[in-house]
Amino acid sequence: MKIEILGIGCSKCKQLTANAEAAIKELNIAAEISKVTDIDKITDYGVMMTPALAIDGIIVAAGKVLSKEDIKKIIPK
Repeated sequence: MKIEILGIGCSKCKQLTANAEAAIKELNIAAEISKVTDIDKITDYGVMMTPALAIDGIIVAAGKVLSKEDIKKIIPK
């Protein structure tokens, strides 16, 4: 599973990254978490508001910081 955090590195982006890492750890699943900071790549996803969260190339949230619990509900098991 590939999880991407889309954003330019603001505090909200960092919080979303931390929440995603915590969710993966609690679910004990294998996932690669990466950050996408290039604005052209972010807009290629169709994202206009950051931070955004993509799982396996599909945007599942944009413009808000999901909590760890919200991320755990979204991640396919």
